[in-house]
Amino acid sequence: MPAKVIETPYPLIDSDPHASRVVRYFRPSDYGVWAVATGAFPAALYAWNMADPIRASLKTSLRLGGFLGFFGGFLLSYQRSTVRFWGWTENKREEEMDQAELSQRASEGKSLYGDSDQPTWVQAAAARNSQFSQLKFYPAKYGVKPTEESN
Repeated sequence: MPAKVIETPYPLIDSDPHASRVVRYFRPSDYGVWAVATGAFPAALYAWNMADPIRASLKTSLRLGGFLGFFGGFLLSYQRSTVRFWGWTENKREEEMDQAELSQRASEGKSLYGDSDQPTWVQAAAARNSQFSQLKFYPAKYGVKPTEESN
């Protein structure tokens, strides 16, 4: 089964980018989003405590908030980078980096996306299961079905 073709405003670079490639292509703005999310979570907890104080120490809560902000910020940055691979947002920089990377691999005589020892059917199943999997990071309403019109 071929990959689903979606019309996008910018060129598709890779519909199933590898995680290390997505992180390598992070822009400074992605790192900024990650940093802001890391600091915003504990700051919100602190502000909430100022509005409605509790008697317990905030030390553990702020540490947990920092961890959750760090993890959530990474997922948000990862998602922003992936969306550029898909061509959903402006991706000129990624196009140029991809062209340079693949040209380098081709000039070295390597296959463009690497080799696998797995059978073709396993590779195809893995690709079908992982394409567009980054959409699971979106806070969307999964499982909500459209209402059906009654006859």
